Amino acid sequence: MPPRLRPVQGWRPVTVAGTTRETASARSIRFTAADWPGHVAGQHIDIRLTAEDGYQATRSYSLSSAPGEAPQITVEREDDGEVSPYLVDIATDGDALEVRGPVGGYFVWQPDDDAPLLLVAGGSGIAPMRAIWRAARAHGTPVRLVYSARTADRVIFGDELSSPDGPETTVHLTRERASGFEYGRVSADQLSALLGSGGVREPRLRAYVCGPTAFVEETARALIGAGLAADLLRTERFG
Repeated sequence: MPPRLRPVQGWRPVTVAGTTRETASARSIRFTAADWPGHVAGQHIDIRLTAEDGYQATRSYSLSSAPGEAPQITVEREDDGEVSPYLVDIATDGDALEVRGPVGGYFVWQPDDDAPLLLVAGGSGIAPMRAIWRAARAHGTPVRLVYSARTADRVIFGDELSSPDGPETTVHLTRERASGFEYGRVSADQLSALLGSGGVREPRLRAYVCGPTAFVEETARALIGAGLAADLLRTERFG
């Protein structure tokens, strides 16, 4: 039975239990927590860092692990950020952090919904999509992923996306041409085609869109314009 969505309960200590370098500027961090309540695919957590002088900084990060897996976030460094440089470049096994959550009941997927999924991600917006596709595929739900990154070396989860166990995926690069990738932005015509199969619209298909604000708004307009019902669309913006 999936965990029930619940209100935030306050801050809890966690320990860094492992990291994976995804790209030069992105890293996945796994945690252990004695009282982790479980999470739903698509939820996020808040992380709080405290400096020696008592100054605190808090940021929200999507969970990139599926329910039942150890909690994991995947962070892309912001050069002027207060939290992401530490998480991407400094945090190591055994470090103690504080987290709050899991949080969120809108941009989530649960196994009682078996409708086919279309996931559209831009940049680090791929993080919650990983949690969703891993949970959905384990349940036998069809998943199609369209992912937009600037360059090939900024494709997060590249090994998993190219493996037989990954979702059916198309990766677009907007700043360079490279073998095995589509070039240019995700188009409205492409999204319209993905909403149906053989020209027949899939009435139950649900779409999730996550990424930078402009990317999400443009993609959402294209999907609605192509005939997707608004109540079958979930969006989440980064930045």
